[in-house]
Amino acid sequence: MWFDLDSIAQFYRTINSRSRLAQSPHKGGCGKLVAMETADAMKNLEQVTSTALLEKLGELFSNAGFELALVGGPVRDAILGRSAPDVDLTTNATPDEILALIKGKVDTHWEIGKEFGTIGCRIGDDQIEITTYRTDAYDADSRKPEVRFGKDLTEDLKRRDFTVNSMALRLPGREFVDPFGGLRDLMDQVLKTPGKPEDSFGDDPLRMLRGARFASQLGFEIEPETFEAMNSMRERLSIISAERIQAELQKLMLGKYPRKGLEALVDSGLAEIVLPELPALKLEVDEHHHHKDVYEHTLRVVEQAIDYEKDYKLEPDFTLRFAALLHDIGKPATRKLEPGGAVSFYHHDVVGAKLAKKRMKELRFDNDTIKAVSLLIELHLRFFGYSDQAWTDAAIRRYVRDAGDQLVRLHVLTRADVTTRNKRKADLLSHAYDDLEARIEKVMEQEELNAMRPDLTGEQIMEILGIPAGPGVGKAYKYLLELRIENGPMGPEAAKKALLEWWPKG
Repeated sequence: MWFDLDSIAQFYRTINSRSRLAQSPHKGGCGKLVAMETADAMKNLEQVTSTALLEKLGELFSNAGFELALVGGPVRDAILGRSAPDVDLTTNATPDEILALIKGKVDTHWEIGKEFGTIGCRIGDDQIEITTYRTDAYDADSRKPEVRFGKDLTEDLKRRDFTVNSMALRLPGREFVDPFGGLRDLMDQVLKTPGKPEDSFGDDPLRMLRGARFASQLGFEIEPETFEAMNSMRERLSIISAERIQAELQKLMLGKYPRKGLEALVDSGLAEIVLPELPALKLEVDEHHHHKDVYEHTLRVVEQAIDYEKDYKLEPDFTLRFAALLHDIGKPATRKLEPGGAVSFYHHDVVGAKLAKKRMKELRFDNDTIKAVSLLIELHLRFFGYSDQAWTDAAIRRYVRDAGDQLVRLHVLTRADVTTRNKRKADLLSHAYDDLEARIEKVMEQEELNAMRPDLTGEQIMEILGIPAGPGVGKAYKYLLELRIENGPMGPEAAKKALLEWWPKG
């Protein structure tokens, strides 16, 4: 494997600084990559990228007189010893020249993105994007660039978001190219821009959100100068579409270290633009009233919800994690000082559900996700009366009915919401919820609660009462459903009798 001279020098600097790195604890507890020698990093890069596919494509472009390089996230992940789901390649060939080269040599290809220099294709199970070198120019009032194709790999790397994503591997010769110190920053676990951060974020404000997202995914720190630029330029995020902001938030929440990403959002001021409800949770700590910092509590709930995902056999779950993040956003609006110095947040669950629905609509989330998150927030306090007084079977049925297909997520959110340092209180709540889950399971086995319906159908109601389809049928159906919840299964005859007794009064 060949390397450029700058990279070789950088390797030695990294090796010589290892003793310093080993003694420098990393904020947030993610740890330095001190266990990875430079030689290990290069071995990982060689092993992960030594594929017949890359060799074949490299030779195809080289034989035609063009450059080709693996670039960005796939190179970063290869150095870390993991394969990337997609293959991102860059070249000095124009889009039309790319198409002429790959036609007939790939399983399928597509030209969506051609105007931006990107041609997509699939070879076997591999999805590949090949993009022409770019040296874009941006208008000050827009994030839409004037697309300019380039001929130089270094200039193309310079326009990328962070140095850890500005490394490349030339193909087929396998020359490692790292003009902006990406390897050093990768080993130092630092996120910084290839050039001046003000220029980078001015060109593409979405990169500021990507900084928080990569902090979540990689556990890295954002370099101070880069962080300051995020703060000073946060208002420029207003030109970014809601859909793109939503996509970055989803990736952030599904990262391995979401707390780091969320803290970056809040501390940089970006959250004030994209999710203002989150920094609003930073209630002023009052020495006399001793109420919890809702913001810190929220971050802890998110972490605990993630810990519980495995217990409940959930994959990394955005809906759950976002509900955990927003579950208390109704508190600032409902905060009230009570006589004696206590602080109350009455009905913050209902208020929070409405606020979450409003924010998620503005961020263009789909209706199903909005409905699920807002329901979880609305129900997240329901359990806390259980430990004071055992519920009736009717209350159990109502809990299951109201949660619907969000019952498992509600289990997780409710457990995660216990952050008290009082071990006795935490144990009591945990045992109480164990009991609730056991009772739910028992009642569900007995009564098939997942398919809870009245003992009579709508057609039977119309026949018994002699009424046509309309509001009256719905009213009768709801009445019978409440009876079903309160009393359990009644059977058709008992339900008919109850319906006839109720109808004149209804």
